[in-house]
Amino acid sequence: MTAKEYYMAGLGKLGAGDLEGAIVEFEKAVSDDASFYMAHLGWAQALDRQGKIDEAIEQVNLALQIVPDEALAHTSLSRLYQQKGMIEEAEEEMAISHKLSQNI
Repeated sequence: MTAKEYYMAGLGKLGAGDLEGAIVEFEKAVSDDASFYMAHLGWAQALDRQGKIDEAIEQVNLALQIVPDEALAHTSLSRLYQQKGMIEEAEEEMAISHKLSQNI
């Protein structure tokens, strides 16, 4: 399977509530294509749903290393920071996301 196919399988499992299965698929996608940032974001979403906020933040940060100008990743990071009560950081990330969205 290709990274995209693993990613799509991960999304399917995520939608079905199979969080562990989704993580396995997203991990395979990243192993197949280290630059596939969407797999990191999917992985982060699965971790978030498991309540593993710190690990989810790590995955979003990995995505941002690949695509620092991706508004969706900054929005995701903002939401995760909000959940941790890191309001100032969340607001900073949302401002970055908003600015990037304006440039589209």
